[in-house]
Amino acid sequence: MNQIERIREELIRRGLDAVLITDEKNQRYAAGFPFTDGAVLVGREKAFLITDSRYIEAAEAAAPDCVNVRLFDREHPLMARLKEALAETGAQRVAAEDQKLSHAGFLGFEKKLGLNLEAAGGLFAQLRAVKTEEEIASMVRAQRISERALEETLPLIRPGMTEREVAAELVYHMLRNGSEGNSFDPIVVTGSKTSMPHGVPGDRVIQNGDFVTMDFGCLKDGYCSDMTRTVAVGFATNEMKTVYETVLKAQLAGIAAARAGVPGRDIDAAARRVIADAGFGAYFGHGFGHCLGLDIHEPPIAGPRGDVPMPAGCVSSAEPGIYLPGRFGVRIEDVMIIRETGAEVITRAPKNVLIIL
Repeated sequence: MNQIERIREELIRRGLDAVLITDEKNQRYAAGFPFTDGAVLVGREKAFLITDSRYIEAAEAAAPDCVNVRLFDREHPLMARLKEALAETGAQRVAAEDQKLSHAGFLGFEKKLGLNLEAAGGLFAQLRAVKTEEEIASMVRAQRISERALEETLPLIRPGMTEREVAAELVYHMLRNGSEGNSFDPIVVTGSKTSMPHGVPGDRVIQNGDFVTMDFGCLKDGYCSDMTRTVAVGFATNEMKTVYETVLKAQLAGIAAARAGVPGRDIDAAARRVIADAGFGAYFGHGFGHCLGLDIHEPPIAGPRGDVPMPAGCVSSAEPGIYLPGRFGVRIEDVMIIRETGAEVITRAPKNVLIIL
């Protein structure tokens, strides 16, 4: 079953005739092609991708056979093409992405199309949460690129190097190994800045005895990878090693608790107990993980507020951390596929404490 067929099943289940798609990621999910600067319309029998002259040739090559590709231009504006497509579908009940469009945008489409649009709600979030094996294969390819970039960057890290320089090396090596771009701006922090979970790379210089935390990912076929590794430079104190080993044990506990049907908060709790029992409970402020796919953050979440059971086929990060303010922090992150039988970790990079000499 392709994505158009999955969308059609959901339209029928919701009593809708068609859905108008304007979000770039949802357009890619549905029609296999991003950057339309136009729209995708999926009806119960027909689907349309409407784009302009900059993308028409590429769209025709990329879109599946079940999608009709149409050109809009000055003589045939986007709204006119959408009205034509709606007439061909015969759709009466049409939904739009209320969670992606601004209020003004939603009302604008209603006025220009002469329709009372319905809210798509979580239609795409629900569908995109469960990955096909093809989607998972793209995420594995992205993960391998990131791992190769880490492998090629680690030997370059040395005292005197800045956070920004390490971030640049990671991005460069991901691109060299086939990345289509970053899945998010990389986080590279060193020394006391490692206590900031989302610290921004700057001109801080790596020194002997520092932890360096690297959180980064890339895109392949439009799908994201995400990983974090914390390494020590020169040496690590016993306290640093204790914190690191606690985070690793917590991560393994969360992964062991993960399986389809388990609420995200239970996965989080399994990891959080390990950190709390070690006396660091006050220093783990964020959730255990988030799902990812075409976006780096997708629902559902594996955090304290994650009351949604994790569906089979969702792909989630596993990233507990301990952050001692003004001193140092540790985060270790892998990506896992949630299966009926448990979690399948797709990250292969080593995660035992590494000291770069």
